[in-house]
Amino acid sequence: MNLLRALATVSGLTLLSRVLGFVRDLVIARAFGAGMLTDAFFIAFKLPNLLRRLFAEGAFSQAFVPILGEYRNREGEEMTRELLNHTATVLCFALFVVTALGVVAAPLLVWISAPGFAASAEKFELTVALTRITFPYILFMSLTAMASAILNTWSRFALPAFTPALLNLSFIGMALFAAPYFDPPVLALAWAVFIGGCLQLGLQVIALARMGILPRPSRHVLTAFRDAGVKRILRLMAPATFGVSVSQVSLLINSIFASFLVSGSVSWLYYADRLMEFPAGVLGATLSVILLPSLSKSYAQGDTREYEALLDWGLRLTFLLALPAALALALLAAPLIATLFMHGKFTPEDALATRQALIAYSIGLSGMMLVKVLAPGFYARQNIRTPVKIALISLMATQAMNLVFVVFLSFAHMGLALSIGLAGCLNALLLYCGLRRDKIYTPQPGWGRFLGKLCLALALMGCVLYAGAGEASEWFSAGLATRAGWLCALIVAGATVYFLALWLLGFRLSDFKRRTT
Repeated sequence: MNLLRALATVSGLTLLSRVLGFVRDLVIARAFGAGMLTDAFFIAFKLPNLLRRLFAEGAFSQAFVPILGEYRNREGEEMTRELLNHTATVLCFALFVVTALGVVAAPLLVWISAPGFAASAEKFELTVALTRITFPYILFMSLTAMASAILNTWSRFALPAFTPALLNLSFIGMALFAAPYFDPPVLALAWAVFIGGCLQLGLQVIALARMGILPRPSRHVLTAFRDAGVKRILRLMAPATFGVSVSQVSLLINSIFASFLVSGSVSWLYYADRLMEFPAGVLGATLSVILLPSLSKSYAQGDTREYEALLDWGLRLTFLLALPAALALALLAAPLIATLFMHGKFTPEDALATRQALIAYSIGLSGMMLVKVLAPGFYARQNIRTPVKIALISLMATQAMNLVFVVFLSFAHMGLALSIGLAGCLNALLLYCGLRRDKIYTPQPGWGRFLGKLCLALALMGCVLYAGAGEASEWFSAGLATRAGWLCALIVAGATVYFLALWLLGFRLSDFKRRTT
């Protein structure tokens, strides 16, 4: 398998979802701006979204997929179908209970996640109403995660990769056409979450039914809980839940801090995070997906040279692409925000505030992406404890920096973004030191020359972008067509200068091709 080609394929599918996500955010920013309404919605959506990342796409998937693969390959069709049915039964039961509790306890959940909203009765009550509409999303997405795991185990990768686009399409449609029929209009966004969840689950259910592998939950919940495979899944979920929860807890605490800041702070951080997540998701998450199976195979075969070579390849590729992405986000913060979000009710003041957060995020982007490469170096060796311990240290460091930047230095929302970025760098550094300490990874020759050439290419690209970006006020006063055209020209110019400089310095695409058997 050509790892570079696999990376390009998976990144392409991720890119499609991210592009639709930007269209979604552009539409939301134009229709609602950044203020009380969007603050309320983003907090309401964060609650089920956090549980989705923690449970559906995190602990459950990590525990369910390997056991499902084992059953399919070793236990036969009948035992596999029984595992699917019992797992679906337990999952549906647990999700219905969690969803019901979440809807009933919405006021308490909002008070915990955004206590600052309690100072405004209108804002608090609106957030509670939005939470009750969006909370069933955890039910839909957890069942969708199970369906995706089944489809991927049966080598049906395209449909699960496309499915996230349905939520973005639901957001776009509801914001554009349904918002005027709701009072307040932001309720349309909450129903977009509900509808998007239904569409995502429905599409995968149809696919599973056509393949003849649709799980059939039963009323015998106790029998399902006693199933040996289900017990193994539940046992594996405990440590996985703890590991996944660390980063989500950090985000939740940051939301608590933001809720006490001026109105709009939650929204400014959200829009900046969306821009930062674009390269992080397209490259960082994809590299993690590509590397982990190959690293696991090398470890199982005892091939330490191949193991180290794979880590080295991932790190070089991350530096090659993460550093220019971080520099471009910082230098083009105003052009990007003005072009993508500054429409309708999204004001120049909102753009400047979002710019501050984006620049702060960009400082730690490379570190956050390096974590996606370094952590699999431990996971492939079945060492989950070390990355979890390091994540806990990063969590404590994040909150300590929040106190310093937000409370004592009065950096406001920019301080929250800066804390996350610097904590990401700390996480990457500690992971790297752990790999070196345990003699898991030794850098291969040529790193000094590699980084030197990279810095020269970055400097040339930075000069071009800095000179071409101009003043933020120029972007805020220009028309949309002018902004979009000039931004595209800057991106093309910066990328051309960067990669041309690398080529002149001796870099070739073939240098980064890597095959595994």
